[in-house]
Amino acid sequence: MACPKTDSLDPDKIRANLNTKRIGRKILVYNSTSSTNDIAHRYAKNKENDGLAIFAEEQTAGRGRAGAKWHTGRADSILCSIVLTDCKCNAELLSLTCAVAVADGLGKIGDSHAKIKWPNDIILNGKKVAGILLESNLNLHWGDNIVPAKLVLSKAEGAGIHIGGKTYIIGIGINGHQSETDFPPELQQTATSIDIESRTICDRILLAKRILSSMDHWLETAEKNSKKVTSTWRKLSTLINQRITLIYNDKKFTGNCTGIDPEKGLTLQLDTGGVRMFDAAHTTIEK
Repeated sequence: MACPKTDSLDPDKIRANLNTKRIGRKILVYNSTSSTNDIAHRYAKNKENDGLAIFAEEQTAGRGRAGAKWHTGRADSILCSIVLTDCKCNAELLSLTCAVAVADGLGKIGDSHAKIKWPNDIILNGKKVAGILLESNLNLHWGDNIVPAKLVLSKAEGAGIHIGGKTYIIGIGINGHQSETDFPPELQQTATSIDIESRTICDRILLAKRILSSMDHWLETAEKNSKKVTSTWRKLSTLINQRITLIYNDKKFTGNCTGIDPEKGLTLQLDTGGVRMFDAAHTTIEK
């Protein structure tokens, strides 16, 4: 599928008519960087950057969960990091909220509605279309050769270190313009893109707006009514009532997924008997 790159990310266009209260009030776009999460950690040192959204057309060292690499061509995807400098949600609830926000923001694409594969994958038509990386360590190294394309951001860097509520970086990667052959051979059976599923060419400006608006809505919802987040997660989850095998601290556990706890994680009725909860930070699902 030939995809002309006519939707270059522009912060002014993303901001236009973006009626969010918190997320995307400040927007930064880079031509190329190692990772938007690395840039976000720099800006997260200033509490005034709460809600800052950082986009990049290209990442030279994009990463996923557990150190996995994120594969994407230039201007093919939504590569975004959102800064939260005073988050009132615990890590498990925030993880659920981010997944719900991205899945709900994507909505129905083609014949399939976006679903959630815990803890951080967004699925369309049975294949991964997006991933989320949640980080809270502000001491990560960020790469050199950072080239900003254009920014809409008040001068804030170096204005002081925030010592208060929990600070998080939400990294989001969404496959946009990729065709089947753009993915490495080992991913062609498990990965997809918005263009593939919609059978057309998506507009990444509109896609960015949808994700920021959805994230703004669901973060506010999580702080006011966490039960709505968990109930929506259950509706969108691919795992509820499914028999799965988890790897937790290098040990395997198999059972039936019965639900999610906003503080303790995924709930599994184990084949060996008993019920156990698994937090997202230390758990992966066996492929």
